[in-house]
Amino acid sequence: MTPPTPRPSPLRQVRVDRGLTLEQVCADLDHRSRTGSSGVTPSMLSGWERGRRTTSRRYRDLLSDYYGRPIEELFVHQDGAVESGNTSCLVNGPRDLREAMSEVARTAASHLAVTGSRSRDVAYLKTIEKALAARPELVHYRLLFGPPRNRALHAHLGRLLEARDPDDRSLGMKTLHIGLIRPEQDMPERFFVASERAAVVPIPSLTSAYGFDSGVLLGPPAAERLLDHARQCYAAATRVESLEALHGLLPTPSHPRDRSWPTSAPLPPCSEPGPTSTRSWN
Repeated sequence: MTPPTPRPSPLRQVRVDRGLTLEQVCADLDHRSRTGSSGVTPSMLSGWERGRRTTSRRYRDLLSDYYGRPIEELFVHQDGAVESGNTSCLVNGPRDLREAMSEVARTAASHLAVTGSRSRDVAYLKTIEKALAARPELVHYRLLFGPPRNRALHAHLGRLLEARDPDDRSLGMKTLHIGLIRPEQDMPERFFVASERAAVVPIPSLTSAYGFDSGVLLGPPAAERLLDHARQCYAAATRVESLEALHGLLPTPSHPRDRSWPTSAPLPPCSEPGPTSTRSWN
């Protein structure tokens, strides 16, 4: 017996109903763009239609405007699959990766865990700070694997400590956990951002030791396991939960851009971020 043909996604169906090819849609989007290039390719659009890749907020808005259909209708096949935990999705390209990771932080309701010592994207770090400011009850775990690799992350940690007191239990629980896995513990560095709803695991670039070009978006079951992993790492970590402890942890530059500051130079105030790169988030 021949299995039934899977029903096309709403995003694919609306294109087929209008008799458009992938190439025609991309050409139309380029023509509508102020720069002459929308950034959408036929392979990207095909992946979005099949649910193999997740579509960032920017491109969701673009396609919703193009087709004249609501985002909730066009992308239900992506959101429903991830929320049910039945699948994982590839996030391809640094722009979509940043948006996916930021979305995890924005939508976290009870827990948010971030691991890694290489974050230098200030916009992403600010998204985390805004989420914590908007939801005082949001429990945050930040796990460092070795000292921060740059000033932007060091300043971000300082702003967290200025905004929240790790010793405060006024909400009945500790809401800020910052831990350091020391190099001598010989524990491989992990990279992920996870909430109770979703998680993104960025994949280090094959062409650069400092960048992340893609990642995997995971649903709630996998995200919960990563939250547990963050708790276990924190239990084995050295606490960095005071400004004094943080200032004793000088950034250890690994990227040539970060080495422009001598490590003996005074640290800037925590409210002043260092230089940024749009391709390193954890």
